[in-house]
Amino acid sequence: MTFPSLRTLLAALAALCACAAPLHAEPAWPAKPLRIVVAYPSGGVSDAVARILAEKLATQLGTPVLVENKPGASGSIGIDAVAKAAPDGYTLGFAAISPLALNPHLGKVPYNPAKDIVPLVSVMYSPVLLLATSATPARDLHEVMQAARAKPGDIRWATSGPASLGHIMLEQLKFLTKLDITHVPYKGGGQQITDALGGQFEMLSVNSSSVIMQQIKAGKLRPIAVGAPARLEALPAVPTLAELGYAPANLSSLFGLFAPAGVPGAILSRLNAEVNKTLALPDVRARLLSADNVPTGGSAAEFARQITAESDNNLRIIRAAAIKAD
Repeated sequence: MTFPSLRTLLAALAALCACAAPLHAEPAWPAKPLRIVVAYPSGGVSDAVARILAEKLATQLGTPVLVENKPGASGSIGIDAVAKAAPDGYTLGFAAISPLALNPHLGKVPYNPAKDIVPLVSVMYSPVLLLATSATPARDLHEVMQAARAKPGDIRWATSGPASLGHIMLEQLKFLTKLDITHVPYKGGGQQITDALGGQFEMLSVNSSSVIMQQIKAGKLRPIAVGAPARLEALPAVPTLAELGYAPANLSSLFGLFAPAGVPGAILSRLNAEVNKTLALPDVRARLLSADNVPTGGSAAEFARQITAESDNNLRIIRAAAIKAD
């Protein structure tokens, strides 16, 4: 009887292992459609941007990317759905950072923002405009502050509601200037804009939108300053609050993509790279800028630092002004 040589046995064993390896290997990612949970209703700016991302990512990843809206509780419901999803890279969330950096300071949320959610990539920021109405002749923020100093409490400043970003910005300005300005809270932006056009108050802070820009162009609302990292292309003559000396109040709505904690690092890195590639596309940048949203991008680590910094700032302002949500 002839026995095979050791070399022959080793070669046969290697071939057997090579054939068996795929049976135990992890399936390639992505192997099925992805889902982006949008923390706001369909039809809005956030929904539109998420669908732009889904369209481009589907092409880049070679798999469908579906969009699912889960609005409510200022974004907390959508973020909670992401926190509870399987950490396999197939569920992402799209939201402003407020469910992580603001909402937890105002009441209990069903997730731990530091442990249950991973910031994936910053997508865009939506600037906050400080606007004067026909109720005041002020042409710049200095004149607004002069009027508030001359007649404490007479300047009425509207926001979309208690604990909104506009309210946080107002309280920070009041803290920095030591001025008495009357807060006029609304429930959302619709009635706030109607009353602004009717001169029912002197000032308002509101996220930029095509409707607001139309009113500015018509001369019915006057831009005094903007909360944004830099001046807006659409309003190049309007300074940021940081330029005016109020850097802590220079806030804007930062939006990004999030993942459940526990997603493998290689998948997170791939997603971050693909989203950054998407945000660099000229047609994507043009579509975001046309809606007055400024594309951002960058590393996950930088996005996490931005969230932490805003969370710390919000907590300080909320405690100092004793802000409470409705």
